Amino acid sequence: MMLSKFKRAKCLHQLCCLPRIPQIINDVQTLYCPKSFRSKLLELIAQATQYICLVALYFEKDEAGKSILNALYQAKKQRPELKIFVLVDWHRAQRSRIGMAAINTNADWYCEMAEQNLATSVPIYGVAVNTREALGVLHLKGSIIDDNVIYSGASINDIYLYQNDKYRYDRYQVIKNSMLAKVMLRYIEQEILNSGAVQRLDRRDRPKNSEIKHETKKFRVKLREASYQYINQANHDELAVTPLVGLGKKNPLNKTINDLICSTQQRLIICTPYFNLPSLLVRNITTLLREGKQVEIIVGDKTACDFYIPEDQPFKIIGILPYLYEINLRRFLKHLQRYIDSGQLTLRLWKDGNNSYHLKGVWVDNKWQLITGNNLNPRAWHLDLENAILIHDPKQEMHEQQTKELACIRQYTRIITHHLELENISQYPVKVHKMIRRMRRIRIDRLINRIL
Repeated sequence: MMLSKFKRAKCLHQLCCLPRIPQIINDVQTLYCPKSFRSKLLELIAQATQYICLVALYFEKDEAGKSILNALYQAKKQRPELKIFVLVDWHRAQRSRIGMAAINTNADWYCEMAEQNLATSVPIYGVAVNTREALGVLHLKGSIIDDNVIYSGASINDIYLYQNDKYRYDRYQVIKNSMLAKVMLRYIEQEILNSGAVQRLDRRDRPKNSEIKHETKKFRVKLREASYQYINQANHDELAVTPLVGLGKKNPLNKTINDLICSTQQRLIICTPYFNLPSLLVRNITTLLREGKQVEIIVGDKTACDFYIPEDQPFKIIGILPYLYEINLRRFLKHLQRYIDSGQLTLRLWKDGNNSYHLKGVWVDNKWQLITGNNLNPRAWHLDLENAILIHDPKQEMHEQQTKELACIRQYTRIITHHLELENISQYPVKVHKMIRRMRRIRIDRLINRIL
């Protein structure tokens, strides 16, 4: 089915009708590696004069996490007037890594730090987006320090911040824009922090999940309707940013992602760490290819997935995910092999030693760029609280930074020219092979694709 000119024009019109905030190109800084991101984060914390709001899925008790939390306490001690708070997912903070016992959790560490610094308050809030972690988490991105928005999909721990010998590769943008910072901060203060489903994690007397269950359900309903509040201030011919937030299938962020892809005139580039695209996006990508458009997809090799478990280590059920994602990718490429053969569809697999890949993003025609934590999968589409910043660049002022960032991303990729280059189920380790066969018999693999 071809995408009509009317529908494409409508999608482009809807993008152009989004409210925008003017952006000065000299105040946009793209960082190209996790060590630069860590250094910049510490630098901005040390220089902050008004407020620091860090937002992440989790903030881990390890070398990198300790360095950031210590920096927050030090900043507060030096400038008591600073307003500092941290937001993390409520459920994730109170468990250990998957497969490990829930002892000495991140929340316990937050309490220890608060008790060691009784005269200095750095509140850490747990945000319960749903009653269970599997049904939705805080996946907001964008930490705010004074007039700066530091946007990355990275959480705070050793591997994301490249503290030691391994890293998890993400995207890192620092946007200095007082209006953007105020809009995003206002949403957090008005729509999140005043809910009973948001509780301090740095206190021993925090409630149990069952005690805030009712508040959590009300909070989720509220989040479905909440949005960033601001009016359009930019012209159509200037560099501008549009913050977007959403929860649930029909939210404005999902709609904008769909409009963005459908409005492609020449070339679409997508980065996603887990190849599990919603069916709507698959249909739209297929339509673009049928119309002769260029599409490039950059995805992590299964061994570069953060859920991958090497064969020499004890296998856990979570380790099945990278193989399910590869099965999805193989099926997708098999269906569209003719477009790979013609050169319209380029599929790149990222792999750099034992490091992992966590990039997300969409680029359209060198005029639109989406920076986001959205994994472009059914979970992000339906369950998690997600956000993004859409950059409109009609004069291609971001071209130099965009070109360099994409070159860095592509550096450790290889182009797949045929779906048979990917392993099939029979080539997987015996435990994986058997588990996938069992899952398929009861169709539980479809459920896993929706929630992980």
